[in-house]
Amino acid sequence: MPIKTVYSAKIEHLQLLDENGVLDERLAVVGGKPVLTDEEVVHLYEFMIQCRTLDETAFKLQRSGRMGTYPQNKGQEAAAIGSGFAAKKGQDFLVPCYRENAALFMHGLPMHYILLHWMGDERGNQIPEGVCMTPLSIPIGTQMLHATGIAWAFKIRKEPRVAITYFGDGATSEGDFHEAMNFAGTFQAPVVFFCQNNHWAISVPRETQTASETIAQKAIAYGMPTVQVDGNDLFAVVKATRDAIERARAGGGPSFIEAVTYRLADHTTADDARRYRESAELEMWVGRDPLIRLRKYLEKKDLWNEKLQAAAEEKARAMTAEVIKAAEGIEKPAVDDIFNYTFAQPLPAEIEKQRQTLRTSSLGQDPQQAGLQGEAQHA
Repeated sequence: MPIKTVYSAKIEHLQLLDENGVLDERLAVVGGKPVLTDEEVVHLYEFMIQCRTLDETAFKLQRSGRMGTYPQNKGQEAAAIGSGFAAKKGQDFLVPCYRENAALFMHGLPMHYILLHWMGDERGNQIPEGVCMTPLSIPIGTQMLHATGIAWAFKIRKEPRVAITYFGDGATSEGDFHEAMNFAGTFQAPVVFFCQNNHWAISVPRETQTASETIAQKAIAYGMPTVQVDGNDLFAVVKATRDAIERARAGGGPSFIEAVTYRLADHTTADDARRYRESAELEMWVGRDPLIRLRKYLEKKDLWNEKLQAAAEEKARAMTAEVIKAAEGIEKPAVDDIFNYTFAQPLPAEIEKQRQTLRTSSLGQDPQQAGLQGEAQHA
């Protein structure tokens, strides 16, 4: 019998704005309308400056002992902002890991909540009512299952809503990733899997932790559309994400986006990337900085100049100061909060006893028991 091909596939790479700020006008139009208007680009660039300023200041807070370990978002702003802009605020659901601050801010998360989270204050994870997102996910890959479940609920309820979940290239080597992808593909859940391929799973390079030539091709096995985009190209990210979200909203099921980007800082402030990556590689990607690229584009169109840049940076510094003030000036939480926000009232009797005594053991709660009476008298 002759050998025949039963399946073949290709992965497309999408770039609209190159490193010199030159836009492919032909590809940057959808349905006769631009992917982004001039006003939108200016607005998003200013927002990008604000997010970068907050990010760099957060690094300084950690170094000065005012905050715990922090993972910088520097270099990945276009991926977060472009995808966040494509989703509908108050309708679509964002399910992040921990390097998508900009997208979360766009959808209503107060900026100081991120600082509270990394300061160890759980109130930073208390998502405000009406803000459609989950808290940051520190375990690698678990949030993709949550996003798939949320999307499945949207489908069951026949709600025109979509979940978009973020993760890094390293997370695609986790079992949770494959379970989420398989379920989403099989049941056509309206979810967008958005991989920020920044080339490093902490200190492990992409080519070491997976044999796939691209991350995008992993979606083929689960029967979903997939594309690789230049993750530092705001236009490409908006276009690809918008297409995927609208496809899901219309009943077309899940999609996968591999946004090729790079983290310009260490994995976290507890890391020293100089120990495992070459300085030449970092320098190459510094030249591909999404902020530099977008500024070049705006300047070519006479939409931006040094005066506007200085004003935007000053505004960003003032905003960042207010965010820090809000985070550091928050009233200290009460010890009772451990109990007050865990159970609905009334508390079970044994938990109420724990709240009164701040002890979990029966001996601690009742010092009159044998062996503790004397201790209680001398306390």
